[in-house]
Amino acid sequence: MNIRNAKVLITGGNSGRNETTLQETAKALHVDYIKADVTQENQVQDMVQEAKNKMNGLNVLINNAGYGYISKLIDIEADKFIDQFKTNILGATLCAKESAKHFVAQEYGNIINIGSTSSLKGSPTASPYVATKFALRGMTESWRNELRPHNIRVMQVNPSEVMTSFSDNRIANNSKAKQYTEAEQQTKLRGEEIAHTISSLLEMDDRGFITEATVFATNPKV
Repeated sequence: MNIRNAKVLITGGNSGRNETTLQETAKALHVDYIKADVTQENQVQDMVQEAKNKMNGLNVLINNAGYGYISKLIDIEADKFIDQFKTNILGATLCAKESAKHFVAQEYGNIINIGSTSSLKGSPTASPYVATKFALRGMTESWRNELRPHNIRVMQVNPSEVMTSFSDNRIANNSKAKQYTEAEQQTKLRGEEIAHTISSLLEMDDRGFITEATVFATNPKV
């Protein structure tokens, strides 16, 4: 698509990878901000409609809202586990559902789900988060097959190590890892790299698309 014609709705939080990616992509694509809880269907409906009204249309959804609940299996708390799925999976589904209604009606659109390399492999103490990312990848593939006949491109971006508060919290709770903080700042991915990937996916001619892009930090140190 011609990126200058992009009318984009990006979901995101206020910290970590979400905030950085949202800010950098918003700079490139000129996105306004709307406050909503992605786990509440009525708020999602209002958000999508407001975005469409503000931009006089909608042709891109970037599902970027999410967070990581880290816990050993034997310590998992049921309510926190459920909340993890509500935000990362139900939230993404509701946003895609409402956006897809508009995309199907206009016979065109783009959905980009922000996953993680945790969509591809498991990690110790991260099973709740990893499970949501595996689920997101499965939904991405299913939505892609469902929506392609309507000229809707469904894609996923999987970042690896990104400098966020998510990693900051891990380091703060591990004194042995604190020595790597400066090295991480020099070698881990930034929001700019993920924003560049998203823009590149969208800029491909509409006759084709890259289904999935995994972005690794070259040498993240830790």
